[in-house]
Amino acid sequence: MRVLLTTWGSRGDVEPLAGLAVALREAGAQARVCAPPDEEFVELLARAGVESVPLGPPVRSVVVGKRPTAQDAFRLAPALVAARFDTLTPAAADCDVLLATGLMPAGARDVAEKLGIPYVLACFHTLGLPSRHSRPGARPGTPSPEGETDNRTLWKQDADRVDALYGDALNSHRAAIGLPPVSGVRDHVLTERPWLAADATLCPAQGMTDLDVVQTGAWLLPDERPLPEGLEAFLDAGEPPVYVGFGSMAAYAPDGIARTAVEAARAHGRRVVLARGWAELAPIDDAADCFAVGEVNQQALFRRVAAVVHHGGAGTTTAAARAGAPQAVVPLIADQPYWAARVAELGIGAAHDRRTPTADSLAAVLGSALSPVVRARAAVVAGTVRTDGAAVAAKLLIEEAGKGGTSVRT
Repeated sequence: MRVLLTTWGSRGDVEPLAGLAVALREAGAQARVCAPPDEEFVELLARAGVESVPLGPPVRSVVVGKRPTAQDAFRLAPALVAARFDTLTPAAADCDVLLATGLMPAGARDVAEKLGIPYVLACFHTLGLPSRHSRPGARPGTPSPEGETDNRTLWKQDADRVDALYGDALNSHRAAIGLPPVSGVRDHVLTERPWLAADATLCPAQGMTDLDVVQTGAWLLPDERPLPEGLEAFLDAGEPPVYVGFGSMAAYAPDGIARTAVEAARAHGRRVVLARGWAELAPIDDAADCFAVGEVNQQALFRRVAAVVHHGGAGTTTAAARAGAPQAVVPLIADQPYWAARVAELGIGAAHDRRTPTADSLAAVLGSALSPVVRARAAVVAGTVRTDGAAVAAKLLIEEAGKGGTSVRT
């Protein structure tokens, strides 16, 4: 059995597919991953022993150096549609099922349709899933009228924005391979039964969307790498430090966030492990209380820190929760406000509001996260975070493959 997995997005979109690919291999299936050609993603998949195929432009080329504009989005969307038709068609030719995730994967279902194999859409949060109980997230395009409050109307307008971004390109490529046009790109991509690859404690699906969601649990990639010797020595030299990292938020990380975070940690007498990330965070001075790291085993590191200060990505939130590390979340874009709110609601950390943090405001949030009550609660919740999500999804995906192309749902 052969499975094609595909995504286009940040580390948080790629690593779960590596975890699923490993689980599929353990279940006796062969998995191939089509993902952005960023060097670190290629290395990640290679480390997991997963066959990879480059898809689309590097993500770094889009998000590093400037904040993407609406014009950028309207150029990127049709380019990604074309890349999916061009790349996924040969990559899926010998496969029995195709699973897509990441940035609106328009084109993936259509390739599966042409090849006559099942298609599954997976997501790592519920932000983009239509719901009568909540508003859609922001998306490039014509904004909804000011004062509009009806959620059904707002989600219809969200669908119109997706059509404006992807519709012409998608239907042009469908026509080129002999498929009829589709109306409503968003719902076509999502299907009526998307999969939610998120932990049920951290991101419960019930009541969050009108769709019939299949929640598998988070897809975790086991990481047995030792921590670097220098980091081990730093950790052993004193009390547990505070970890600070903003992942791929190069264009969105607040100016001076490294200084802000270091000063906030020092206000509590804490040392700092500073993750460089795409924002290239760096120590603010030569003091011995700060250690900078690059790529590192978060699963091992988070078990040894006093708290995790981060942007609220799904992957980092889950890794910290699983490790029992209290969290101080500074949400920036997309699903991050949801994760920040959920961390606070569960009592496993504290959330900064959407304004730019200062040393004082972040120190206050960090102080809450460092409290004994929060640490105790984080330890309890850690025991509820399931680690078998990838295995659950692998079993379901193998079952989908056995159904044939008719299992694609409209």
